[in-house]
Amino acid sequence: MQGGFPIDLILFAMVAAFLVLRLRSVLGKRTGFERPPQPHGAAEGPTARAEGVREEIMPARRGGARRIIPDFRSPVGQALGRISGADRGFDPNGFLDGAEGAFRMIVTAFAQGDRQTLRALLSDETYGGFEQAIAQREQAGETQRTEIRSMHEMAIEGADLRGPIAEITVRFVSDQVNMTTGRNGEIIAGSDAITEVIDIWTFQRDVTSADPAWRLVATRSG
Repeated sequence: MQGGFPIDLILFAMVAAFLVLRLRSVLGKRTGFERPPQPHGAAEGPTARAEGVREEIMPARRGGARRIIPDFRSPVGQALGRISGADRGFDPNGFLDGAEGAFRMIVTAFAQGDRQTLRALLSDETYGGFEQAIAQREQAGETQRTEIRSMHEMAIEGADLRGPIAEITVRFVSDQVNMTTGRNGEIIAGSDAITEVIDIWTFQRDVTSADPAWRLVATRSG
C-alpha cells in the first residue's frame, strides 16, 4: 500500500474472527502490517493496566472508530515499547488499522462459511474451532447472518513480549446484526435488530519471523 501503509498491512487486514452469536472460545493467531517505528520506552513490565497513567485517546476519524492506546509509561505501554524495539516496523496505530480490517474480514468469512479465507488467516487451533462450528451449522441446514454496521471503539488492553513472541489484546466495540435461520428460513437465534457488541481479541506474532502476519489466538466477550 502507499502513503506510509506497507503492503503487509493488507495481510493483517485479513485476520480475526467471530463465532456464532458471541461464541466464547479460544481461537487462532496473527495478521500482518507494518508502519514506520515510533519511539517508545523499552522498559520491561507486566501487562496489567497502570493506575494513574492516562491512555492516549484518539478522536474517531470521520466515520471511523475512536482509538485508545495505553500511555507509554503504563505497563501495557512499556510492553508495546518492547515490541517496537524488537520489530522496528511496529506502530500501535498501524496495528489498529490492521486489527480493524482483520476483525471485519473474519467476521464476514465466518458468517459466509468461507473456509479458504479463514484457513489462510487463522492458526490451526483457531481454524479447527471455526471449521467445526461451520460444519455443524451446515449439517443442521442453518444460515448465519452477521453484519457490522459500525465500529465505535478499538482499545489496546494488553500487550506482552515473551522471547520472540509478541502478543496484543484489543477490545472492539461495534454495532452488529446477528441472526441464525433454519432450513425453512425460521429465526433460530438472534434477530435483525442492531446490537452493540464488545469483543476482546488477542493476536500473536513471532517478531523474528520474515512473515509479517499477526494471527488471532483468543477471543472473548467483553
